[in-house]
Amino acid sequence: MNTLVVGRIGRPQGIRGEVTVEVRTDDPGSRFTPGAVLATEPEQAGPLTIEQARWHSGRLILSFTGVEDRDAAEDLRGILLVVDYADIPPSDDPDEFHDQELLGLDVVTVQGAEVGTITEVRHIGQDLLVIGRPGGGEALVPFVRALVPEVDVKAGRVVIDPPAGLLEDL
Repeated sequence: MNTLVVGRIGRPQGIRGEVTVEVRTDDPGSRFTPGAVLATEPEQAGPLTIEQARWHSGRLILSFTGVEDRDAAEDLRGILLVVDYADIPPSDDPDEFHDQELLGLDVVTVQGAEVGTITEVRHIGQDLLVIGRPGGGEALVPFVRALVPEVDVKAGRVVIDPPAGLLEDL
């Protein structure tokens, strides 16, 4: 199954088996509803069925069927909640991309210099494209229009306009 991460289970919340969840989807209202069944990575940890969902102080709190106490909740810490990529409808917004669509795309500069291939999209404060370099190593490029003026998924290419110093060996 080709999966997309929609959440990561964090620390337990209280003593009744609830957990905090780091949300990694723009549609938590439909992904994290009671009765929803989510696959997991690692696969053997799930699937998990959501029993209750609530927000507390800006953080999503979930309880899962069969997870009754803090110890069982602690055992879930770090588990990724995933959905099958094929079940996600494409976005209507031409400037919005799912991480999975970007992985493996070739990256070139606006001058046409080869930069590498997107290996990961990180969401830490802002979205970052992780580009595997042909000679080894990686480059991190903030995924903002000023630095990434063109994304052509069908052509398999991303064009970047890096400021001086971002890609020092080019």
